[in-house]
Amino acid sequence: MPNGRSYSEILGDLQRLLTAVTANAGDLQHLEGSRTSFEGLVSQAQLLSQEQAALMASKQEKTSALKIVMTEGQRLATVLRFAVRQHYGISAEKLTEFGMQPFRGRLRKVKEPEAPPPVEVIPADPASAKPSL
Repeated sequence: MPNGRSYSEILGDLQRLLTAVTANAGDLQHLEGSRTSFEGLVSQAQLLSQEQAALMASKQEKTSALKIVMTEGQRLATVLRFAVRQHYGISAEKLTEFGMQPFRGRLRKVKEPEAPPPVEVIPADPASAKPSL
């Protein structure tokens, strides 16, 4: 928005100017064509502003209604998923058609035998042990 002002502030300024110019139309005969065009623009701006306000209110109403419908839709979808899973069984491949993953069993981890700890050989007589170079 120009100069950091809202459209309603600008529209208010335009309306005040139009009122002043219209009140002094006798003194400003040479501006009659411009005043008429300006009056049309201010009128159009008022209509568009009112329409925008109505659309914003309508948008808020539609958003609220959409939120309610989406919540109810998710709840009903949950019920339907449970019913389909109950009907076909938890491991039926048919569940993939409904966007659900069938239970295919759990993969078991194979235990690897642990390596025995390294055996350290300790010489019986410390004097007989040769130092390594």
